[in-house]
Amino acid sequence: MNEERMYQVLLGAHISEKSTLIADEANQFAFRVTTDATKPEVKQAVEKIYNVNVESVRLLNVKGKTKRTFRGTTVRRPSWKKAYVRIAAGQDIDFAAS
Repeated sequence: MNEERMYQVLLGAHISEKSTLIADEANQFAFRVTTDATKPEVKQAVEKIYNVNVESVRLLNVKGKTKRTFRGTTVRRPSWKKAYVRIAAGQDIDFAAS
């Protein structure tokens, strides 16, 4: 995978209550990724960008929610893809420094 694609695969860290809980307990981190990303691409991108050893990657599609606006019309938010990445024991990713 070329350098340009590596930086396009990861859209950013997904910070939520669940993601901080699994980061503390299971040494996993959640990322927003492009909808066409594959497990090997995500693994290689995380290892190269954050200098950690990735043990496993899980991908899932998050369906967009249907919301009601003020006037009662419905709007559908876009669907997106999330990756849960487990890194080796003893390593950490510090999102505040990057």
